[in-house]
Amino acid sequence: MTVPDTIRDRYNDTQDRILKYLRGGIQKGRHFFKSKYIASDLGLSSKEVGTNLAILSEICDDLEIKRWSYSNSTTWMVTPRAI
Repeated sequence: MTVPDTIRDRYNDTQDRILKYLRGGIQKGRHFFKSKYIASDLGLSSKEVGTNLAILSEICDDLEIKRWSYSNSTTWMVTPRAI
């Protein structure tokens, strides 16, 4: 098995967009994200965001993504992974 040469080889377009969104939020000091707000900002459905975040929580190497709580929408806690 070879290591992907680019992000495009590892993540689909939707996952790539979500990761960019999350990284931008982390740079601004945010660590909690609601699926419905990510969906609204990126023009996706909440279900699409939730499904992709669940996948990303398993395969993303640089961010730790955890389902945190549910109150009117799933909240995700996102932090950089320790290297």
